[in-house]
This record gives sequence, structure tokens and C-alpha cells, in this order.
Amino acid sequence: MSTCVFIQIRCTPGKTYKVAEEIALREIHSELYSTSGDYDLLMKIYIPNEEDVGKYINDHLLDIEGIERSLTTMTFKVF
Repeated sequence: MSTCVFIQIRCTPGKTYKVAEEIALREIHSELYSTSGDYDLLMKIYIPNEEDVGKYINDHLLDIEGIERSLTTMTFKVF
């Protein structure tokens, strides 16, 4: 089983498509959307149970050039 996490990503102006392309190439997401509002992208990701959530996100996502900020929302139960 894995942990479902939603990550909102704010990108450097003009870099949203580059960031989205890099995420797609890494094949770590379940879903990836362009959004309006304070963040540019919304990503749904499943993190393996044996992984630390923060470290996994840091190691697999936050080293992408053009990401300014992220907001992670943990999930607990599916209805």
C-alpha cells in the first residue's frame, strides 16, 4: 500500500511548462494538472509506505529547476 499525497507547485514565472515536462519525464506522479490561483500545478502522487514522505518529495521533485514553492497535503482515508 502507498500514501496518496497532493502537492501544489508554484513555479518561477514562465517556467511552468518546463517544470511540468520534467515531472512527466520522472514518471513519479499519478496525475498532474495546470491550475489557477496561488499555485501553478497540482500533482497527485503515491509514495511507497517504506519511504519518508518529506525525503521522497525532496529527493524526487524539489530539485527541479523552476520550482519556487510547494504545498503538500497528506491524505488519510478514501471515501
